Amino acid sequence: MKVLHVIARMNVGGTARYVDELVRSAPAHGYQAELATGHVQGDEIEDACMLSLPAHRISNLGRAISPAKDFRAYLELKKLIQELKPDVVHSHTYKAGLIARLIRGNFKRVHTFHGHLFEDQSFTSLEKFVILLSEKFLSKRTDQFISVGARVGVELRALGIGAAKKWISIPPGVKKLKLISKSEARAKLNLPPTGLIVGWMARVTSVKNPKMAVEIAKHFPETEFVIAGGGDLLPEIKQSAGSNVNVIGWVDAALMWSAVDIVLSTSDNEGMPIALIEAQLAGLPVVATDVGSTSEVILNSETGFVVSKDIGEVTNSLSRLIKDDELCERLSAAAILHAEKEFTLEKMASEHAHIYINV
Repeated sequence: MKVLHVIARMNVGGTARYVDELVRSAPAHGYQAELATGHVQGDEIEDACMLSLPAHRISNLGRAISPAKDFRAYLELKKLIQELKPDVVHSHTYKAGLIARLIRGNFKRVHTFHGHLFEDQSFTSLEKFVILLSEKFLSKRTDQFISVGARVGVELRALGIGAAKKWISIPPGVKKLKLISKSEARAKLNLPPTGLIVGWMARVTSVKNPKMAVEIAKHFPETEFVIAGGGDLLPEIKQSAGSNVNVIGWVDAALMWSAVDIVLSTSDNEGMPIALIEAQLAGLPVVATDVGSTSEVILNSETGFVVSKDIGEVTNSLSRLIKDDELCERLSAAAILHAEKEFTLEKMASEHAHIYINV
């Protein structure tokens, strides 16, 4: 059996690592997997996994909407599918899902929602309406839907996308990072060697709301903050950040989570945030906004705090952690246990293999 994974681009982030693990785990589960992807665009950085992951490049495939390029990408992907003759075409994220599911052929169609765009403020109401209509149309051409996080699937079904019997939720499998000593990590990142540090790591774009992180840092002038990541808001964040905020661009997740003591997530929209799973596996307590399937990663008051997008609530929860070492230690121990139990690579890989065989 052959599975072709299709994704618009493999930019740094959880979705790329998710797809990477699926492709690499295929032989151990009795099938062959290949990857078709486009190129990162603008200030995006391609995930390092692509250095060792063979892929078929679809030169015109990208995240941005471009009817002419999207049509050429459709023709490229159609030709590749005709050559490879996969049994299953598994698309990831909106653009790849749109193009892949429009192609006719004797193969099964699986599509994964790693999140959704309907809470993303960078899209207009009209754009969201068009996306919703297209997803409802494409649902008739989809044999199996997968949501990375139960809440994401519930929200999409409530919008009328796909019949309930076509849906399944599969949590991501995440590897424990190879951490180094805190002192070594801080030295490499040019951070203060002592004292508590709060870390924020994501794409520096509006949907991740880094501006809130900068504002929250103003409430804790004696605490160091680190903002890691890249994106269109990076110049603005660098300019507005206070003296206690270190804006360092993209860094390796293992290095970042080795250096900090508490993790802050201020997103307006998420799927299943893999960076937060990695943070929990590293034993870091997290304060996060209650979006997407974040509450499935962070158990409120057990492994961290999941609160509304109100800046006051986020600030108050962060203050509790900054002031209470014993609370941090308790949440840290619980975080490791929860993440190790729920987010295993074997579970993710075997459940996908079962779908490919039975779809």
